[in-house]
Amino acid sequence: MPFLEVRSLVVEYRTRRGNVRAVNDVSFTLEKGETLGIVGESGSGKSTLGLSIIRLVPRPGVIVGGQIIMDGVDLLSLPEERMRSIRGKKVAYVFQDPMTSLNPVKKVGAHFIELVRTHQPEVSEKDALDRARRALIDVGILPERVNDYPHQFSGGMRQRIMIALAIGLDPDLVIADEPTTALDVIVQAKILDLLRSLRDRYGMALMLVTHDLSIVLERCDKVMVMYAGTVVELASAVELHANPIHPYTRGLLASIPNIELGEQRLKAIGGSPPNLLNPPSGCAFWPRCLERCDRCCQDQPSLVEVSPGHFVRCLKEVREPERDR
Repeated sequence: MPFLEVRSLVVEYRTRRGNVRAVNDVSFTLEKGETLGIVGESGSGKSTLGLSIIRLVPRPGVIVGGQIIMDGVDLLSLPEERMRSIRGKKVAYVFQDPMTSLNPVKKVGAHFIELVRTHQPEVSEKDALDRARRALIDVGILPERVNDYPHQFSGGMRQRIMIALAIGLDPDLVIADEPTTALDVIVQAKILDLLRSLRDRYGMALMLVTHDLSIVLERCDKVMVMYAGTVVELASAVELHANPIHPYTRGLLASIPNIELGEQRLKAIGGSPPNLLNPPSGCAFWPRCLERCDRCCQDQPSLVEVSPGHFVRCLKEVREPERDR
């Protein structure tokens, strides 16, 4: 049994204007020591999926179906009190904006004390601060800076503090939601290298949520491409780069610049993501797809395994078995 298995997860935001299905029938597995990259445009459901795993989908979001099985336990079946003991200790979350995630009137050390003593009240403040210093060293920050406030750090260092808090209790899974947002490319590379080295050192599973396909192809073992709340392609990073099948995946790859080419015309995907209050019938991508057929506008495609470990949701590219005979 895999360490983490998400089965047919459905999440809706229930608004006065109607229900928005932000995550629609999403399934995947993840092992310890493995990195899964989740990529897609804004509004594709990436962050909602990550928050669903720790059951912190903001209101009016509701998990309406599916299972999230970790170490053989369905997290969706647990009472909230039990779930609170899992967050931070077994599953940690690195949020997009560290400045709004860190308390500006608390020193860095106080954040660690609160984290440790919430889950392990028998630990003294001195021991909790010792853990904080060790965690800061792990992420490349001087241990004496436990006495500094968040505003005294740069954006990249605040993100390192968030990662240090995430690994503070040796979790089995870390979910990093756009961990390099608003950082320059040099700092981005350092943050991503740090996450990979911590994964290797502690043997944890890592989920990397981003809109940048080039990052996940380079840094992740598996890649899941999401569009309009659904998984349109899932494969190993090597396989996805060598053999992208879904037109949306190919469009994302075509938009990545290649510095080895002297002259290159980047291709954009025309149109905009659908309004999920009133999604199109059939495949959600068909209004933007240059390869659509008549069936795409009517029939909802299923996620089909086209080769071992490579799944695609596309009517045109994946023919039904009876049509292959």
